[in-house]
Amino acid sequence: MFRPRSVFRCSLNAYLSLHGPSHRSKGSSVPCPADPFADPAHDPCNGLRGIASNTLTAVAFTLIMVSALVQSLSMLKWGAWWMLCLVIGEYTFALGIGMRFGLHSHPDSKGIYIAEYLFVVLSPCAFIAADYILLGRLARFLRCEKHLLVPAHRITAIFLSSDVTTFLIQAAGGGVSIGSTTAQGAQTGSNIFLAGLAIQLLSFLIFTCTLLVFLYRVHKHEQQTWTIHRGQHWYTDWRSLAVALLVSCVGILIRSVYRTIELSQGFEGPIATNEGFFYGLDTLPLFVAVVVYCPFWPGRFIPPSPSFSISNMEAAPEKSMASQESDGRA
Repeated sequence: MFRPRSVFRCSLNAYLSLHGPSHRSKGSSVPCPADPFADPAHDPCNGLRGIASNTLTAVAFTLIMVSALVQSLSMLKWGAWWMLCLVIGEYTFALGIGMRFGLHSHPDSKGIYIAEYLFVVLSPCAFIAADYILLGRLARFLRCEKHLLVPAHRITAIFLSSDVTTFLIQAAGGGVSIGSTTAQGAQTGSNIFLAGLAIQLLSFLIFTCTLLVFLYRVHKHEQQTWTIHRGQHWYTDWRSLAVALLVSCVGILIRSVYRTIELSQGFEGPIATNEGFFYGLDTLPLFVAVVVYCPFWPGRFIPPSPSFSISNMEAAPEKSMASQESDGRA
């Protein structure tokens, strides 16, 4: 039975095994310096290996919160409550970014650092889930499920199951590292953790390819559906939503590649300890991946009624014309 509390405990253990002092020096206790601001780059108790910038933190926190608030209002106005996971993920992601304010004042606080890392790393799982859900909904709305590589009613379950599996692989890697008393064993755990990240990246890459194949097939075989909104406002053209989904996928892929390379170099490598890389290759791509849904909120394109589809929209004008002809004959 899947227990969220147990999974969270596993993720915390994995994090501690790969980031904690035990991983850096098995069996030894490294004292923290009296002044954590004197030499943060070589401070064994400073997880960031530097002092977090309050300016960058404030900008990132504000932008993500504004995006989350706009989408909360969009959900109330246009519906699409099935995108709730995206909005919740933005709030938790903003919370993780906001914790860097605490790290600025207390750079050697292990508790704040662990919480910050977990929120920042785990929140994008909600962004990924939202994209999985959206593709299935879009395919059903267009009545083009046959053009998906995976059945529409299974696509979300299949890819989410893949995410859970890769997450558990990462947790297993953390467990190996925790149970090891040697540097070699700790490295083995780290390699397992890295394998989980790499497989997760591959899974989302396959999903992105599934989206591209779907759009290509609709364009090639369903010309009436592809052009049904041609000449209308952008906020009523389903192709605008499809482009937004593609942009979101690209942002998530950039971030996933960054995280995979980061871990391959180690948590004290040049990428992991560079705040510019963190904001430029993690926070910014993720922000683009979610903010794109502010103007292109799915509820504006996909009606709330599950029985309503684009075929109803095609039939509506025909019924209207038939009604007008009948009135004219009368």
